[in-house]
Amino acid sequence: MTSVLPRIITRRELRQIVPFSPQHILRLEKQGRFPKRIKIGLRRVGWYLSDIEAWLADRAKGIPLDAAA
Repeated sequence: MTSVLPRIITRRELRQIVPFSPQHILRLEKQGRFPKRIKIGLRRVGWYLSDIEAWLADRAKGIPLDAAA
């Protein structure tokens, strides 16, 4: 039996998907307007790809940043 683990993307991969500066992403996270990062090591963070894809889908549908969290 195989289990499908959620894909976690790095900061570098996130920059390729979402063209915002790291400072802007952090600002949006603190305001609850961007998916929260997860800590995956002492000096490493990541984001669930599914959360980022859902956030982008909301943007494509015209849902404002304030409505997503």
